Amino acid sequence: MTIHKVLKRPLVTEKGVEKKDNERTLCFEVAVAANKTQVKEAVQKLFKVKVAEVRTANMEGKLRRRGKFAGYRSDWKKAYVKLKAGEKVPEFAEI
Repeated sequence: MTIHKVLKRPLVTEKGVEKKDNERTLCFEVAVAANKTQVKEAVQKLFKVKVAEVRTANMEGKLRRRGKFAGYRSDWKKAYVKLKAGEKVPEFAEI
């Protein structure tokens, strides 16, 4: 799996930006099949930083309704990547 297939996009949310600033932790939406080792290697190669730990969470798709029709969004996976001390945090979340 390539780097860009493992890391789909950064999650730029209020919680994610706060974690980035205070805890040196980056949040990404990753491929459902990706494991922690693949996420760690992808972040290290893409941003040229050292990763201390990776935590992942499987998110269930929400029920969405359009009038009488109902369906579910797709399930997805979130990864929290904590950088080692002394590493510069990438600035992809500037709004």
